[in-house]
Amino acid sequence: MKRHIIYSVFLITFFVGTSCVKDDDYSVPDLSIVDPVIPQEKITTFKTIKSLYDQAINSGNATAQIDDDSELYIEGYVVSSDASGNFFEELIIQNKIDDANPDNDPRLGFRIEINVSSLSDTYQFGQKVYVKMAGLTIGESSGLISIGKGDGVQVKQIQPSEYKNIVIRTNDIVEIQPKVVSITDLTDFDQNTLIQLENMQLNRFELGGTFASESIDEYDGLRILESCDSGVSILMQTSTFSDFKSLIIPQGKGSATGVFSRDYGDDFNVLILNNSAGIQFDEERCDPIELTCGLTSTSGAGNLFYEDFESQSNNKPIDGNGWTNYIEAGSEAWEGYSSTSSNASLGRSARFQCASSGDDANVGWLITPAINLDAQDGETLRFKTSNSLADSSFMEVLYSLDWDGSEATVTSATWGVLSDAYVVKDSDSFVPWFNSGTVDLSCVTGTMHIAFKFTGSGQDTFDGVYELDEVSIDFVE
Repeated sequence: MKRHIIYSVFLITFFVGTSCVKDDDYSVPDLSIVDPVIPQEKITTFKTIKSLYDQAINSGNATAQIDDDSELYIEGYVVSSDASGNFFEELIIQNKIDDANPDNDPRLGFRIEINVSSLSDTYQFGQKVYVKMAGLTIGESSGLISIGKGDGVQVKQIQPSEYKNIVIRTNDIVEIQPKVVSITDLTDFDQNTLIQLENMQLNRFELGGTFASESIDEYDGLRILESCDSGVSILMQTSTFSDFKSLIIPQGKGSATGVFSRDYGDDFNVLILNNSAGIQFDEERCDPIELTCGLTSTSGAGNLFYEDFESQSNNKPIDGNGWTNYIEAGSEAWEGYSSTSSNASLGRSARFQCASSGDDANVGWLITPAINLDAQDGETLRFKTSNSLADSSFMEVLYSLDWDGSEATVTSATWGVLSDAYVVKDSDSFVPWFNSGTVDLSCVTGTMHIAFKFTGSGQDTFDGVYELDEVSIDFVE
């Protein structure tokens, strides 16, 4: 049964609030704003509003609706800005400016849907606002809890004629402290709030790229930001209508600050910047070492190792022939795979697939047996790769000269990148198989292991699929 709560709204004619401004990027408050006086008993919490939505969902409803005669308000702070064009017809507010007492009062945020552009002209970043909840609808839009007009089915936009009377601004413009958090610790409670990810960098396969002006960017540019601590990644989403879309993404490492959100299709988590200053990558990158002996036009007639995976079993972990199939994170391993579909395998191939695995992260290694590079000359490596929409996952070809062959020491060994080898990219067609090229290994000595390492993004439905086949290590007889 709905509860009807009737309150009164009192306003005073004029009051200039105190502002706490972080730096010169914040504008001087509009002193013509009349600060509202909302009795404390009328202000409810974000947690209460969220619980109303949760109750509606548990009762089989798609939305929760607040009675027209209710005079409940929520008090929040603006953490989005459309001044750079990266947000559109939406206002993101959160309930706290920092993380004091997170257990007693968790940080929560809502998206308010408003049919108005240039909202930053009215609501500044860090501005304290009150939202008059009477007649509003709470629901889910693109996977995010949103507030607007609407009905029992969906949330609709607040219209230009009424939004200023619903989202009531004050003269308080405060310093918002982003929540400093690791990707692996993010939860649904962090959505619609300002976060800061430390020790991050752009995935090295995307170095030199812009925020959102590549040929593959239709509405948004999606770029992989990876953690130097865990290797887990998150997608940075930038609108192709933003004024910084053509800027080259900084190529160092550092912090990334933005609103934690979901993509339009509610398929994966994203980080949305307010402007390009959200990326502060001014430290040296954490990329692994690279080995580059170059490519050669031919391989030798002798063979040290060959695998076409024909002896493997479909949907079973790759085993035998000296392979080490090591699961670093998650529950998935490299498996045998056979298909005659449009993305056909080469007979039987090796495949890593973790989309919808339910794991927080997936990292899998397929490592060759030891190759003695001192027993012969002219060693080379060849293989083929394909993918079924790599999305936010990626595959690397690594080498080690000091791994002892034990699974217990895989991650503690020194691994470098065989950067001359071509590995299929997300921008490649998912139908053909791509040759690595004949990768020269003859410029190093010692005992080498070669690893095909898959790293997923941790996105439940956006981790891709990589296939591997016809691995051959040859030498000149």
